[in-house]
Parts: sequence; C-alpha cells; structure tokens
Amino acid sequence: PRPPTPMRLPLRRSFLSHLAVVLALVVAPARAQLTIEIVGGAGTAIPIAVVPFDGESAFPLGISGIVAADLQRSGLFRSVDPGGIVPRPARAEDVRIDVWRGRGADAVVVGTMRPLGDGRVEVRYALVDSVRGGTLASTLYTVTQAQFRATAHRIADEIYAKLTGERGVFSTRIAYVAKQGPRFQLIVADADGADPQTVVSTDEPLLSPRWSPDGSRIAYVSLEQKKPIVYVQNLATGGRTAVAAFRGSNSAPAWSPDGRQLAVTLTRDGGSQLYLMNADGTGLKRLMSSPGVDTEAWFAPDGRSILFTSDRGGSPQIYRVGVDGGAVERITFDGSYNVSPRPLPDGKGMVYVRRDGGRYQVAIMDFATRQTQVLTAGPLDESPSVAPNGRLVLYANETGGRGILNAVSADGRVKQRIVAPATDVREPAWGPLPR
Repeated sequence: PRPPTPMRLPLRRSFLSHLAVVLALVVAPARAQLTIEIVGGAGTAIPIAVVPFDGESAFPLGISGIVAADLQRSGLFRSVDPGGIVPRPARAEDVRIDVWRGRGADAVVVGTMRPLGDGRVEVRYALVDSVRGGTLASTLYTVTQAQFRATAHRIADEIYAKLTGERGVFSTRIAYVAKQGPRFQLIVADADGADPQTVVSTDEPLLSPRWSPDGSRIAYVSLEQKKPIVYVQNLATGGRTAVAAFRGSNSAPAWSPDGRQLAVTLTRDGGSQLYLMNADGTGLKRLMSSPGVDTEAWFAPDGRSILFTSDRGGSPQIYRVGVDGGAVERITFDGSYNVSPRPLPDGKGMVYVRRDGGRYQVAIMDFATRQTQVLTAGPLDESPSVAPNGRLVLYANETGGRGILNAVSADGRVKQRIVAPATDVREPAWGPLPR
C-alpha cells in the first residue's frame, strides 16, 4: 500500500474505511474555484462558432461565453472565431451560410438577450447548420439574471445533444473534498467548477461523498464523534441524519438507483462486510457473509446487482452479487489489485482502479467481452466517478504532493486537468442529470 498522507489512508485501509467528517450543516460560499484546463481533445472535433448574443453586453454576466466554454471543454468541439463579421447575426435568418462555411464552421450559434419590464430577461438562441443549411434548434427562455449561468449550461446541453446524439452534462453538479491549511471542506459546484458552495467544513478529513439519484442529498461518513458514522445530508435544508452509527466502522455509502436504499460497509459483526438499509437508516440487512474484506459497494443501474471490492480470493478484486444475495461472481482477474468499481450508466461495463507495476490507473471494462482499456497514466489515480451520460470519468490524482482532479473520456482521448489555487482537491463525485 501507498504511504499515508493527510488526505489518504494506505489503499488497503482506504477501501476498508472511507472516512469523512462533517461539522457545518448549511451551504456557505467556498473560496477556491476550480479551473478546468483541456490537455487533450478528440481527434475529430466539431468546428462551431458561438456568436456573442445581441444585447448581452448590457448585463454583468453574458451567456454566449459560458456556452462556448462548455462546448470546448467537452473536447468534442473546436471554437471558430466569430469576430469581424458585419452585421453580426442575432437570429437564424441572419446567418449567411456561405460566410460561415468559408470560415470552416459546421454550426453557428446566435442569440439575443432582451430585458423585460418585470426584471426578467428574454433569452433566445438558435443553432444553425452551416453545412447543409437549416435551423437545428431554437428556444426562448424567460429568466432572471441569477439564472443566466444555469440557462447557458442548458443551452450548451441542447446544442451538444443535437450535434452528438448524446445527452450533455453541463447542467450537472459535482462534489469534491478540498483541503486548505488545516480545514477540510466538502464542496458542491457546477460541472465547470463555477459557483462552489461549501456543504461541510471541519478540521478532520473528509472522504467518499455520494450523490442521491435525484441530486437532493449527499451521503458521507463522519469521524466527528471519533468514529466513522454514515450521514445523509439534505442540500437544500442543511439537515442531516445519522443512518449508520453502529459499533465499529461505518463506511462506504452507495445509493440504490431509486434512492430508497443505501449499501454500506460495517464491522459491527466482525470484519468489513456489506449491508443494505433504507435511506433513513432503518431495515438493516446483511447482504452476505465472507471471511475476507468486502467493501466499496455500488449498485448496477438497474438496481438488481451490486459491484464491490473484496480480498476474499487473496488480493483485492471486483465482484458482483445480486441485491438479494446469492452466488457471487468474480469480475476482474487481470493483475493482483483491482478496486473501486463504478458501473457505466448503460450497465454494459464499469470503470475501476487497477495497479500495474506500482502505478494506480483508471481503467474501463466491457462486461460482455471482458476487454479492458486503461484510460489514465497514473501513478496515483483514484476515486473515479462517471458522468451521467457515460462520456467522461472524473478522478483524483496527485501532483507535487497536492491533490488535483482530472477528467478523461471513456475512449481515453479527451483529457482535462481540474485544479484550485493553493488547495488540495480529492474525492470527486459527479452528480446526476437534473430532473
């Protein structure tokens, strides 16, 4: 195992414990905002021009810039400079196809922002196909200025879906643990790192935040009482409930797809074993018995089975079991160390952490073929979290003794580095699609 650091136990203990600590129960502003750098893109990015919206210069926060940044950050789009064209198009019918085709743009985004008398703003945009012609999307929103950023993410999601055929995740949120000085914080932010809000603040370590399927709650483990206790916290009210405070260690919470149950790792009956309980802490049931360490449970998207990590075969490997118990199936065989399984949203594979020659790397496996592709280079990659469209994987890494976050596409081509100034950032968790 790796030597312990202030934010990481040795891996043997980390997949056993997953400790977290919580003191603050209200959402407060966070200081450090994440910065996302694209360090590798797809081989065939879609060239797109996002024209500044007509009228947006009258507002402190524009929308077109956020839309353009979202699309470029995905790694699937390449920005085409929209400057120098007079008159600047604001509606779909204003777009001169030949001009934009000459600039190499396959698509053009135009829009307007008009203030209304009641303090709201009318935001209209259109997505134009500059190769074949025609309007691909056109939507009108009536919003407040406080909703500008959310509206921009929603527009980017619509454009992404129209041009790729996949759902966008720009409107989602992420959670992560940041350490600055002696303080640990559990932070929730937009998927682009903007608008960070501190949910939890403490002088003790924090690990393993887990979003509920509807995005309204986060489960975590607290060492506040000098022992690990699993809590569920409501993000809107700040209220929390201790759902697992049994004798020994209570750790590694994971939500069922319907949000009604949690899987947890407990040592109450000796050894680290998997249990199921209702989301309010009632109805505790032991999933199975094992002479080894069973932990890191994660529900399959259909809710019928659970992936987990166990050393029952002599070394940490990934297994699968039905939610009602029964026969256990071993999933990983390549190498002596495979942990932290995260099923893909379509249920056809998983992302996990493997050790190869002393390097800890994030890999992806297809269940049907059992073929594995290594997505990251290591050497200290951990805590993978899959975007709800399955396109990107968020994970933690260490650079210069400081934790940073990274993202990589499921095919390994798109790469991002996500950092916060003077802050140690780890334990990422990608939230669900908004409902």
